[in-house]
Amino acid sequence: MAIAVLVVGERVAGESPDVTFELLGRGRELADALSGELAVVVVNDLDEGAQFGIADVLYVVDGMDSASYSAPQWEAAIGAVIQRVSPQVVLVSTGTVGIDLAGALATKFNAPLASYVIDVTAQGDKLVVTSQLYGGKLLSEGEIDAFPAFVSVLPGSLPVEKGRAQGSPRVEHIDAGDQLRLSKGRGTELREPDTSGVDITSAALLVSVGRGIGSKENLELVAELAEAMKAPLSASRPVIDQGWLPKPHQVGKSGKKVKPTVYLAFGISGAPEHLEGMRSAETIIACNTDPSAPIFEVAHYGTTLDLFDLVPELTDIVGG
Repeated sequence: MAIAVLVVGERVAGESPDVTFELLGRGRELADALSGELAVVVVNDLDEGAQFGIADVLYVVDGMDSASYSAPQWEAAIGAVIQRVSPQVVLVSTGTVGIDLAGALATKFNAPLASYVIDVTAQGDKLVVTSQLYGGKLLSEGEIDAFPAFVSVLPGSLPVEKGRAQGSPRVEHIDAGDQLRLSKGRGTELREPDTSGVDITSAALLVSVGRGIGSKENLELVAELAEAMKAPLSASRPVIDQGWLPKPHQVGKSGKKVKPTVYLAFGISGAPEHLEGMRSAETIIACNTDPSAPIFEVAHYGTTLDLFDLVPELTDIVGG
């Protein structure tokens, strides 16, 4: 049976990120709809397929300098696998690796590419993809009827658990030495981003702020509450885009997915990409003066009080 879908598996600090399993779960559905096999390709993998049980085939590229991403080497190595197995669809993440790799490979194979995808399905002999535009403010649906097709999916858009299904894929090792020798450039080191000393993903309580705060100077108001509650301060994308807080504080599809026991949201309207990052919180408490704000659709408790009146009162109560 021919390979219908090839998932490009990533490795971060020696582990497979959630997005790889998101791609595998949807890849399984696409492969079944296209009456072909699901394959995943990894670089210097040490697990021999144990964690990729949902796939029919695991291709392991041997001989790379490192499992860390290196644009010229990955383009050469993954390109060699695509050349060999001729998949109909190649799934990558719209992340550090995918944004760079997908465009290069699509150009290499003169193939269509859909980016910032949040959903992809097979309908007959074509793919239907839904992509985010303008940072999630607009959704666009399109069709692809030329193959191979490259689809770059936003992390956090698809379910993770289905992709973790148990199984035993066939394992095939591929030596891309010839292609690698022709590639120019090598990855030398992986530099972790500055986390500003905060890990919002592990917090049991988060105090989060949105565009409703108005200005950077007003952040201090909510920061004082967060400090009194001994909780990290997080934010929606507009706050980060304005440069009022560093990127590690961002909650949402283009930031971090969080699952605290309590999520306090002040001045957050509730854009889809933000809700995707925090809707799994056990208790969501929202404060927004607009009673029709989307945040109230997921909040367990809410108020339309002005945050500039409410937050100082809460700070006094907690601090007292």
